[in-house]
Amino acid sequence: MPTIAIVGAGPQLGLAIARTFGSHGHNVALISRNRAKLDDLIGKLAADGITAAAFPADVFDRNALTRALQDAAERFGGIDVLEYSPVGGIDSTTLTTPSATEPADVQHEMDFQLYGAIAATRAVLPAMREAGAGTLLYTTGAGSIDPVPQVGNVNAAAAALRNWAINLHKELDGSGIQAAHIGIDVSIGMSVIAGFPTAQPEEISPVYWELHTTDRDKAERVFSR
Repeated sequence: MPTIAIVGAGPQLGLAIARTFGSHGHNVALISRNRAKLDDLIGKLAADGITAAAFPADVFDRNALTRALQDAAERFGGIDVLEYSPVGGIDSTTLTTPSATEPADVQHEMDFQLYGAIAATRAVLPAMREAGAGTLLYTTGAGSIDPVPQVGNVNAAAAALRNWAINLHKELDGSGIQAAHIGIDVSIGMSVIAGFPTAQPEEISPVYWELHTTDRDKAERVFSR
């Protein structure tokens, strides 16, 4: 069976993506810091008849992230799809406007978003190149495309990840490997900003399946209302 590894597996979008791919016959490898939360997600997937396993790792720890993906590949016989979408908590993310941003404010987000994505990709891409097949998907908020001053430092790092992912798509053209960026231009599940559109994670997750299957020529999809 093919396998999807979800880095930053959250209880909303991460779970929805896992269910979407799992319903199409994929095993699911879940990677994030919190083992208890991962075990809860595995239980929910098991109730749906989906085989999943947890590989706890912090994306800031490159070696641990690499080991987690290697362990997932060993457990399931390879990784066919990588989805990278770590979500920062309010307690760990400082939001700054462009004029108030210190270099360290952006560095933290670059470590979290871009550098983590690069480390995860380097862990799985060699095997995909050898197989001549694979899918690499990277998620950010749509501020990576149309930035918002209130989250200037987060948007700057997200834009860097978007740039890198689209460039990776170009590099891998013709290799059989798809790389793409997904920009989420809604609040997921519930509104956090008055007047900002919302969507349920189950409405968004099909975009990932389409990029893996029917939209393999696309470097980017934006989900919006």
